[in-house]
Amino acid sequence: MAEGQTVQTLRKVLTNESEPLARRFRALFSLKYLACLQPPTEQTLPAIEAIAAAFTSSSALLKHELAYCLGQSRNPESVSYLQKVVKDTEEDCMCRHEAAEALGALGDASSLDILKALRDDEKEVDIMRETCDIAVDRILWENSEERKSEKLKPRKIVNVFIDESSDFTSIDPAPPLPLASTQPSISEMETTLLDTKLPLFQRYRVMFALRDLASPPDLPTAVQAVEALAKGLKDPSALFRHEIAFVFGQLCHPASVPSLTTTLSDKEEVGMVRHEAAEALGSLGDVEGVEETLKKFVNDPEQVVRDSIIVALDMAEYEKNGEMEYALVPDGATPATVPAA
Repeated sequence: MAEGQTVQTLRKVLTNESEPLARRFRALFSLKYLACLQPPTEQTLPAIEAIAAAFTSSSALLKHELAYCLGQSRNPESVSYLQKVVKDTEEDCMCRHEAAEALGALGDASSLDILKALRDDEKEVDIMRETCDIAVDRILWENSEERKSEKLKPRKIVNVFIDESSDFTSIDPAPPLPLASTQPSISEMETTLLDTKLPLFQRYRVMFALRDLASPPDLPTAVQAVEALAKGLKDPSALFRHEIAFVFGQLCHPASVPSLTTTLSDKEEVGMVRHEAAEALGSLGDVEGVEETLKKFVNDPEQVVRDSIIVALDMAEYEKNGEMEYALVPDGATPATVPAA
């Protein structure tokens, strides 16, 4: 199958509302890989367009993941699609939040006016205002002299070294703390993480620094860092709690299972937080008892949680089976052609 046909095949799956949600997610992660290639290829723009085409979906969970993937693309072609979602007050808040965060990840200064207006709009819900606050700070940092002077841990992404952060492939809402001759202790970082008087951007930097101290999982600092992060699941900000759960999904550390299980099980918790806990548990699907926990919520009253359980169980199956890629490989294509990012 030609590469252009691969994109079209994936697009058809992603935009088809009658396709199983798990299959659509696998198609999305295949398209994300193509959209994020650096340097871009002739498949990059069609992949971005394919992802954006699915914003017509009725699934808030899928749409929020579309926004996340576009934010990871490092491609200015994604900006207009995300700005449209952010400005649409009829759109689901979880999706708008993710679009705002994605604009911050892209670091495009043209989005500052939109994000600042939403940040300062008292009619907006807290999740949107807080997300836009962090996104503004991230864009300002991205284009600042401070960024140029900071030394961050290098990472490798799609065969290109960049100077932005850690071992993880994601562009985060905030960079980790810069490397310094004297690093704060985990207990000091925990104090900063939990200090609600500090700007969210500063607390997020500590959050991602703690994440880096928990990977790989056999690091001597890993369990203590996970335990410090877990305390953030009691934060008054739903946005903050959801980001902690997302980080646990990145880490796949067994020590996070108890706190994620508690979060998912809390019917009083906000849906976007429970959904993130469910998907984080899905990434830990090879840990004993996790799959059984997820199955308890297949009929949860909240749609976004039910949808997340479908995806999480599919991820858990992938983890147990040791598949090479969490992706949809069209007939005639190979995993090397369309791997998940």
